[in-house]
Amino acid sequence: MRAPPLKFLIVEDEALLAMDMEAMIEDAGHEVVGEASCVRALLGLPAETRPDIAFVDMHLAEGSSGIDACAYIRETWPDTYVVFVTGNPRKVPEDFAGGHGILPKPFVRSDVLRIMQYLEEGVFDPPPVSRPPASFLPSPRLAGSWAA
Repeated sequence: MRAPPLKFLIVEDEALLAMDMEAMIEDAGHEVVGEASCVRALLGLPAETRPDIAFVDMHLAEGSSGIDACAYIRETWPDTYVVFVTGNPRKVPEDFAGGHGILPKPFVRSDVLRIMQYLEEGVFDPPPVSRPPASFLPSPRLAGSWAA
């Protein structure tokens, strides 16, 4: 039996990349419940948005950061898994600033689909049955809690 669709939030200031991510999410049978290009736009989303997973770029519009976006998401929706999307994973603090993983840029569609499957398994019936894709860097906290 298939789990219900996951609800995704995309926090990305590059419009074409956000559209591509949205298409991948929807093609995988999930739902995008919100999009924001900066922290200010994120603050404008309704509290009822309640995403299961947020893909968050590290460098956002208006000079805002993915770290600040992650803090807001985790405060507003504490059960949301935050995955940083970045071309420079070393910019993510060692403790992942409350985030759960990193999807390095550039990425390929198959990696994103496998990451979504891994997260879907972990969200609905932890720990995931599949191994994390090689491109996905789980936070130490997530890796420890989902260790099989």
